[in-house]
Amino acid sequence: MSSYALELRDVRKSFGKSEIIRGANLAVQAGERVAIIGPNGAGKSTLFNLISGRFAPTSGEIHLHGSRIDGRKPYEINRQGLSRSFQVSNLFTRLSVFENIRCAVLWSLGHRYAFWKFLADLDDANDRAEQILEMIKLDKRRDVLAMNLTYAEARALEIGITIAGGSSVILLDEPTAGMSKSETKRFIQLIREVTVGKTLLTVEHDMGVVFGLADKIAVLVYGEVIAFDTPDAVRANARVQEAYLGSVLAEQQAAGATA
Repeated sequence: MSSYALELRDVRKSFGKSEIIRGANLAVQAGERVAIIGPNGAGKSTLFNLISGRFAPTSGEIHLHGSRIDGRKPYEINRQGLSRSFQVSNLFTRLSVFENIRCAVLWSLGHRYAFWKFLADLDDANDRAEQILEMIKLDKRRDVLAMNLTYAEARALEIGITIAGGSSVILLDEPTAGMSKSETKRFIQLIREVTVGKTLLTVEHDMGVVFGLADKIAVLVYGEVIAFDTPDAVRANARVQEAYLGSVLAEQQAAGATA
């Protein structure tokens, strides 16, 4: 059994003649919070899709707690303990907040489709859903239809769905995109609280979020991980500054000065 929660070994992905991921290597310890950063077109979303099973790698290996998962279907990977959110919320918009969460906990509690069972009678699923609603601070919105949530509430609900199955490895794709500064600050704290004891990988463009949340940062440039280290070490890495970080920090500082 590997000591790593998630490990990528020389992972490559090509679409036709275009090689998007060019030998990515990454080894994430259990319980680490890792932010994946890089310029647009670096392959961050493709990497997430490879890890979560939406794409199969052209070559290389992906291991989850020591077991190979590359090429497996997304639901199979999820049942092995990995769950992800997406840039665009995927919710059952005509179900309530509570019903969305309850749907997400059923499989992990051993419930399968059975026409003679009523969801209201599944005490363990109902109790677990109520616990998650409290964790994501939506317990007072439990009966609101998902379509009527604010943007930040919808993102919180998606995180609730992502953690509902009890996965040990969580992938969040740009979780704070489109949020105000105050919403982002609250959301960082929420992510910290709901991922305690879990391994977290997140793709994020906001450097404030990255440096405020991550234990380690992986820098992806042209499909390769050019650095993987603590935030301070990555900030001081000359290659990272040249390839990406210096220009991004300057842009965000300028935006803050004119806001």
